[in-house]
Amino acid sequence: MSYSKSRGLFITFEGSEGCGKSTHIRRLAARLRRMGCHVLVTREPGGTPVGERIRHLLKFSKSNGGMVAEAELMLFSASRAQLAREKILPALARGKIVLCDRFADSTTVYQGAARGLDPAFVARLNQFVIAGRKPDLTLVMDVDVRTGLARARKKTKTADRMESQRMSFYRAIRQGFCRLAKKEPGRVKLIDATTPIPEVAENIWNHVRAVLNHG
Repeated sequence: MSYSKSRGLFITFEGSEGCGKSTHIRRLAARLRRMGCHVLVTREPGGTPVGERIRHLLKFSKSNGGMVAEAELMLFSASRAQLAREKILPALARGKIVLCDRFADSTTVYQGAARGLDPAFVARLNQFVIAGRKPDLTLVMDVDVRTGLARARKKTKTADRMESQRMSFYRAIRQGFCRLAKKEPGRVKLIDATTPIPEVAENIWNHVRAVLNHG
């Protein structure tokens, strides 16, 4: 899929905890804006008033300790449905470049692969939630599990709910994203996030530029 001002450009960043998504979204957004591009930066869960309330419930609420995988799936999906229709789809219709910190691939991996929910059902739910609009480019920030968790826990003094799972959960997430990159190599690009930040940023830019140049 290539860039077209009539349909915008949708780029998502994925990866496990502590992989550096936020840092590189900021860097990419700044670079695109210097070029004169109109950019929307958003995140999920969150990105809308409804989504931010759901984000708090999923990650920080003291009452979320007993949340079952099925409820988690539906809450992430509810936040995404709101974000897609309220923010992402309108921005794309106006020809903007949308950079999103996580999207439906996170649910494929976190709730499907790592939580063990039915992948066929998760795929159908994802299609409904995103109204059929998949990202044009997905950048998976790949880092080994222990390094990623150490980064995440250094950034925040108290780990949130998604940063407090068993090691096997995070290993399943990394494996899930690697499988996704092999399954959809045209859209999903695996980025080595262990190299210095400028090197990672340039690797990301090479993929983004390829999409922009084919518009």
